[in-house]
Amino acid sequence: MKKITIYSLAILLVFSFVVSCKKKVEEAPPPPPLEPVQEEQPVVEEQPVVEEVVEEPVVEEPVLTEEEIFLQKTLDEMNAEAPLQMIHFDFDKYFIRDDAKPFLEANAEWLQKFDAITILIEGHCDERGTEEYNLALGEKRAKSTLDYLESLGISADRIKIISHGKSQPIDLEHNEDSWQKNRRAQFKIIGK
Repeated sequence: MKKITIYSLAILLVFSFVVSCKKKVEEAPPPPPLEPVQEEQPVVEEQPVVEEVVEEPVVEEPVLTEEEIFLQKTLDEMNAEAPLQMIHFDFDKYFIRDDAKPFLEANAEWLQKFDAITILIEGHCDERGTEEYNLALGEKRAKSTLDYLESLGISADRIKIISHGKSQPIDLEHNEDSWQKNRRAQFKIIGK
């Protein structure tokens, strides 16, 4: 029986040793977590960003007619261009001379082309004669010019007249050449 007791004791010892070892393994602190292995990322070369050029639709400006372009100007700009040519008269006369008719015909064509324009015809005289006489003569010159334009199809409603007599000479000399320049009908655009 001694043998059984020794064997039992030996088994008990081995059993307790195994159990105690198992507890020690269980009680041991857990191992530190493993660092994740970082895989090396492939190097990607940056491609330059090419922005897609989006062309804006071309907005074409409306094509303006010559009349629309002209009418966008101020009255001062229009008159500075002098589209209407003045005509001249003989001494003490108010009848339209033959050499003035082509100028008036060209003026009438221009007025027909720009049919919204209204004008003022200014009658002028040279320095000779009284102020009253020259005012009356200047008015006759402006009126005969209006009548001629009206005969060419220009409505009298678009035309006003005024006489300046001898008060606004364009040449201040006192000779026949200067006086000839001052005897005139001059055009001014007054409305559009």
